[in-house]
Amino acid sequence: MSAINQTMPDPDAERIIADADAAVARIHAARAAIGKVIYGQESVIERALVTILAGGHGLLIGVPGLAKTKLVETLGTVLGLSARRVQFTPDLMPSDIIGSEVLEQAADGARAFRFLPGPVFAQLLMADEINRASPRTQSALLQSMQEYHVTVAGVRHDLPAPFHVLATQNPLEQEGTYPLPEAQVDRFMLKLKIGYPTRAEERQILEAMAKTSGTPTCSAVVTPQQILKAREIINDIYVDDKVKDYIVDLVCATRDPDHYKIAVKDFIQLGASPRATIALTLAAKAYAFLKGRGYVTPQDVKSIGMDVLRHRVAITYEAEAEEKTSETVIQKIFDELPVP
Repeated sequence: MSAINQTMPDPDAERIIADADAAVARIHAARAAIGKVIYGQESVIERALVTILAGGHGLLIGVPGLAKTKLVETLGTVLGLSARRVQFTPDLMPSDIIGSEVLEQAADGARAFRFLPGPVFAQLLMADEINRASPRTQSALLQSMQEYHVTVAGVRHDLPAPFHVLATQNPLEQEGTYPLPEAQVDRFMLKLKIGYPTRAEERQILEAMAKTSGTPTCSAVVTPQQILKAREIINDIYVDDKVKDYIVDLVCATRDPDHYKIAVKDFIQLGASPRATIALTLAAKAYAFLKGRGYVTPQDVKSIGMDVLRHRVAITYEAEAEEKTSETVIQKIFDELPVP
């Protein structure tokens, strides 16, 4: 991999390139380790790694039983991250996530408040079935996801680094679910859809999991420090001006498709925000890194673009009446917008 331009006048260029190659090899080893526990779902595993390498948060959506929770647990183990899990339920309170202050009395009778950190103080927080909790509790994650700290009783408490939220979500048509607030949804860098395994993959799952003991396990392959180091390399991945323009045009086309002569204006209620531009650029860099390249191509942007945009484009009632989804609208933009 040449994550750094090999023609650059840097006496340490060879060492930097060697470090980049080693970082890619470690991430590929982590990906292989995850694949020994999670059968199939190669694309989902790849994009979950993209989310973490790009420093973002991920939302996994799918019906129960598709190993969403198992995937997040396995990611935490393989990547060496301190992980906590919160099962979101209708009676979950914000303090159950971020923590609270308790009044303690010392032996001499002195009283003082002490902060008890909640499960959000982890490097990887798994928010299981996030849309089963009330909107108030869902919003408790907003500050931590965006600012990487929480404030309790006016006191700031920083979260560990790296910090990621990987949330699982059940389809909205299921019983006992609440829609996620748009502000919270926008803070997820990628929204990953998990489908059913193929017949061959289902057979593998049967052989590996249909037993009371001896199911596949995994161990740490990467350290948090190596993840942070990989991010430094990803920052140096080259993005050509034409590719940058392509990213900006994709996002702007969700807001003003008529300007690009794409006939989807009547189907879009709300286009993607500038946060989508940032997320798409970072995700495309991380995707190129996983592919062993030191530069981003337009195809990288298209490959990861649906996962970045599908939850950021709100469609109109007219689109719903015609049985269109945000994905069909975004796909039309991908198909008709000229590629550099």
